Amino acid sequence: MADIETLPRADAPARTWRDHARSGRERWRRLPFPVRVLLWIVGILFALWLILFITKGRFLKHPFERFTASRLGRQVQVNGDFQLYFNVITIKFRAEGMRIANLPWASQPDLFRADLIDMRISPFNLMFGDKYRVKWLELRNAAADLEWSKDRSHNTWALGYPNAKGEPMNLPLIRRALLAGTRLRYRDPVMQLSTDIAFETSKAQDTAFERDIRFTGDGMMRGTPFTLTGGLLSPNETVTGGRNKLAMRAVSGPTIFEVSGTLPGATVLEGSDLRVMTTGPNLSLLFDFLGVAIPDTRRYRFTSTLTKAGEEWRFTRLKGMFGDSDLTGKMTVSLPKNRLLIDADMATQKLDIVDIAPFIGYDPQAIEARGANGAISTVNGTPRLLPDAPLRVEAIRNFDADVNYTVRTIRAPNLPVSNGAVTVKLDHSLLTLSPLTFDMSGGHVSSDIEINARNQPVRTTYDIRLSPTPMGTLLKGWGVEESGTTGTVKARVQMSGLGDTLHDSLSRSNGRIAVVLPAGTMWARNVQLAEIDVGTFITKMFEKKLKEPVEINCGLIAFTVRDGVAAADPILIDTKKNVMLGRGGFSFKNESLDLVFRADGKKFSLFSGQSPVGIGGYFAKPGFSVVTPELLARGGAGAALGIAAGPLASVLAFVDVGDAKSTSCGPVLAGASAQAQRTKSGKPRDDVGRGTTAKDEKGKGSTKEQRPRRRSFWESFSRRAQ
Repeated sequence: MADIETLPRADAPARTWRDHARSGRERWRRLPFPVRVLLWIVGILFALWLILFITKGRFLKHPFERFTASRLGRQVQVNGDFQLYFNVITIKFRAEGMRIANLPWASQPDLFRADLIDMRISPFNLMFGDKYRVKWLELRNAAADLEWSKDRSHNTWALGYPNAKGEPMNLPLIRRALLAGTRLRYRDPVMQLSTDIAFETSKAQDTAFERDIRFTGDGMMRGTPFTLTGGLLSPNETVTGGRNKLAMRAVSGPTIFEVSGTLPGATVLEGSDLRVMTTGPNLSLLFDFLGVAIPDTRRYRFTSTLTKAGEEWRFTRLKGMFGDSDLTGKMTVSLPKNRLLIDADMATQKLDIVDIAPFIGYDPQAIEARGANGAISTVNGTPRLLPDAPLRVEAIRNFDADVNYTVRTIRAPNLPVSNGAVTVKLDHSLLTLSPLTFDMSGGHVSSDIEINARNQPVRTTYDIRLSPTPMGTLLKGWGVEESGTTGTVKARVQMSGLGDTLHDSLSRSNGRIAVVLPAGTMWARNVQLAEIDVGTFITKMFEKKLKEPVEINCGLIAFTVRDGVAAADPILIDTKKNVMLGRGGFSFKNESLDLVFRADGKKFSLFSGQSPVGIGGYFAKPGFSVVTPELLARGGAGAALGIAAGPLASVLAFVDVGDAKSTSCGPVLAGASAQAQRTKSGKPRDDVGRGTTAKDEKGKGSTKEQRPRRRSFWESFSRRAQ
């Protein structure tokens, strides 16, 4: 019986199974509640992963189209095979015949289309990262259309509702890629830029590129065509999380722009380390691409480093040559509030005078070939000096600027200028050169120039100041000896005029010009009579032959300018022996000169012709005359007296009785007008401010000229607006 009791019963296995199930449930219940929840989640996720892995997620095709369309704010369509599943731990996305529609205002119907797109995406970075990381991307016959709206307030890649504000492009980080027949199209109406780029097939295997990613393209920027070629050059080098070598060359006519260096990632510009080299015959052609107007230059070559920081393109370590002048510095290009801004600090150690020509308003090639004569043109048979290239208002409306520029020395004969500096600011069509300073002949010139093109016509104001400058140094090239000359010169020009050229602005200007001569001596040499030479002028003005320096008590050469015509107000120089007076003036309208100077002796002089010295002609070709009608009248009177009273009487016509009135130097040194001038005794002078003025356009040279235009500082804002 005992043996029978020990035999297993028929229902024992069933009871064992139920016991195990019961014990399993008991163990599950004994687990903490959070652990049970976590295990349920893991189980569900595994089930979903398994379902997606087996089905490749093809059943999600239509839900994907609807969900993506609602998130992107535009139609999404997949016409072929569709896969979306976890390939182990990465998300695999594959779509054939995929299309994402564009916004209604865009010029192309599709934002993106591709015969095939195959991607591997990191799910953790997709959920938590600030940039999507694409581990693998394959595109076949793909095309992307990137476009800004006309007012640059919207763009096609700002996804969401149709009126989403345009944002800068934020590309995903792509580690490996294969591109075949892929094209990129970009349009920016504000920058007037359009380009189409084609990418060659590039095959990637493991983590090393077998071949370079090559691209070619062409485009148009502000009406100027260009072509570009280049590629990502990382053969046989790992690019997973590494840096990519970039080489690009853009060509537009004679202008060449080359970029080489490294990128943090194939689609990452932020923090790039690039080297730029550009060459061409004229820097203005290069800046025309940005819509930035600068003066014409001679041939140039520059290198710099380039990086992108936020919305700024930073050119640093910039150095090179334009013409025979060097240039170093840094420049930043940005688009705050969708308006182009140039911010730069530039310096030149040696600036050649020929390279200054465009800033003054002349053709550098003409100056280089013909010297000073290259600045002179002929209009209707008369020489002209002032440039008249127009300021194109539309050009300076395109951008703002804040530029600091310094010059150490200027390489030029008879022009002792150094240590120049200017701050150029352009703020919504208001251009200021303030301060504009330089050292000259031991003195200092400081000026403030404002060109207001916000309204028509353009208004330009000039305020130019010359600090006390040694006269011997300043005028040594015109016959004044430094040894024996202790006098100084100081001056100020304050004028304002209307017009979009330098010539027109001065022709319609009003203001005052004053040159003050404090006490000092001046020693001159008689050089040549055929030109306006200070030494010759002083010699003929005061004595036939100077035997000692002219001792100046004080002097003022001043003009009041009204509607472009400058009248002497006054010309008055008081010396130890004479008082020099001047009358007449000059015209900015036709650049004519009509000045007469006369020196009256303070003491009796028997042999003094007292002939006024005239300066006529034009700015570009002045004339010098010492034989005047007054001298001829004196000579005629002398001849008549000689016939009537004998030879001794003939000299009486040349006697100077010495009645010149000494000058009160206070009003002279203050640069006061003729009405404020006084004699040494304090009485108003009656010998200044009564002269004629220069002829204007109603007189000689009044015909409106069609002068050949020079490319200049003014024309730098007038070339290639679009």
